[in-house]
Amino acid sequence: MPGNKPATYSDLAKVDATTNDEIARQIAEDPDTAPELTDEWFDKANLHYGEKLIRRGRGRPPLDAPKKLVSLRLDRDVIDRFRAGGPGWQSRINAALRKHLWGEPG
Repeated sequence: MPGNKPATYSDLAKVDATTNDEIARQIAEDPDTAPELTDEWFDKANLHYGEKLIRRGRGRPPLDAPKKLVSLRLDRDVIDRFRAGGPGWQSRINAALRKHLWGEPG
């Protein structure tokens, strides 16, 4: 049946008459609208590979007294004991050294 057109249930004239400003306003008012993906947005975003966090976004402010990276040889049993306590084991070693040197609580 040539000449038959499928039924259109949209108001195409209204769609055609919609201006770019009106479209931008509707997008801005929609709470489900995703943010604009700018270079700044990507710099602050966390990077994941599947469920694994590869890089944390750069949102944390710099520390006043950042820790210094050092290479230190410790006995295996000492490392195993601190690691057995779970995440934060390096901070617990730091606290133990601080307590030993200055008597400060960890």
